[in-house]
Amino acid sequence: MMDAVYPWYAVWTRSRHEQVVRRQLEEKGFETFLPTVTRVSRWKDRKKSIDWPLFPGYCFARFDSRDRLGVLNCTGAVSIVGFSGEDAPIPEHEIEDIRRLLATHLPYDPCPLLKEGMMVEVVGGPLKGVSGRLVRKGMHDRLILAVNLIGQGVSVDIDAADVRAL
Repeated sequence: MMDAVYPWYAVWTRSRHEQVVRRQLEEKGFETFLPTVTRVSRWKDRKKSIDWPLFPGYCFARFDSRDRLGVLNCTGAVSIVGFSGEDAPIPEHEIEDIRRLLATHLPYDPCPLLKEGMMVEVVGGPLKGVSGRLVRKGMHDRLILAVNLIGQGVSVDIDAADVRAL
């Protein structure tokens, strides 16, 4: 089944099933990639470092598109990411770029792929729950909060990790 010439695909998984899908795919002989980020989880009585998927809800696998049924038969696998009913391969360099990053000691965090002009919601920090339009990306995103009735708005710099697309 597995062969280095086959492309990478993103397998969309049920919530918190990334490791389960990865394990089953490996048992079936597929090459997989599940990048993780270490987070400290806190309970009342202790703290523990846990590896969380860098891209929640996705596991990457290399396979021949004719083997898609074997991939989708994994418990927790929902679908293979694609467009117009066709599975979409991921460019090899994108997987390799992430592998290179993970091999370094540079700090990294997941962040949503947001585009200027998108409506976003603040999910962390003092503005949690506020929504607005993203007008600039950079070290900090610039968010515009609008009062549409009077055609006025106010803009504020906000940490990119604190917003998600609506």
